[in-house]
Amino acid sequence: MKPDSARQTERLETAAVPETPVAAERIFADRLPEALRYAEILAGSGVIRGLLGPRETPRLWERHILNCAVITELIDEDATVIDVGSGAGLPGLVIAIRRPDLHVTLVEPLLRRVRWLHEVVEELELTNVQVARGRAEALWDEVPAADVVTSRAVSALENLAVWSVPLVRPGGWWLPMKGASVAEEIDGCRSLLTEVGVTSIDITECGVGVLDEPTTVARLAIGTPRRLGPSSAKRANRRKRAPSGRSADNR
Repeated sequence: MKPDSARQTERLETAAVPETPVAAERIFADRLPEALRYAEILAGSGVIRGLLGPRETPRLWERHILNCAVITELIDEDATVIDVGSGAGLPGLVIAIRRPDLHVTLVEPLLRRVRWLHEVVEELELTNVQVARGRAEALWDEVPAADVVTSRAVSALENLAVWSVPLVRPGGWWLPMKGASVAEEIDGCRSLLTEVGVTSIDITECGVGVLDEPTTVARLAIGTPRRLGPSSAKRANRRKRAPSGRSADNR
């Protein structure tokens, strides 16, 4: 149990949660209470414990929660989902909140983040979520392959391809959230994408007509996932820094 001082601090931080936008009501519908509570937790303990920058709270809904929620448009009913480098639960927790029919595994290597994710899952009583601690590539044989693998602001696309695609079942989908840079990143590593098992690529927008700025998502179909050998993996890991400024070692 948290000490009273910690709970009081978190309540103070929670007051910074911005007003709930109309789009949130449309997107989450009967799941809005869970989404509201998640926003409070994210703005509270999420900021205090370093999972979200304090300057991000004014745009908590548009930039983070709603931006992630709409990618569920691309996920079939009752699918299994793995979120690589889940961090503050973006997009994995948001996906699980909006779609209780999905079975979501949050993959996160850092212990402090894993502990926070467990706390949030318990607080929100999310029975469709499990948390797995470890790097994606260390869990290839530990977690069942999923219908869909996601990630957001984790690392360069070439790195993510090596780590994430082996977690997709044959015939499944990989949905990296890379924003406006995704087309350029795809062009820079097409041969690698083919090598790991990508058979087709579609760049689409989710939340059109609901969000002021729809979410750009790459939808990559996976045929037979392939684990790259040491030389290919080393090549894919040359870029040590993610576009978001986080190092690959801290993903």
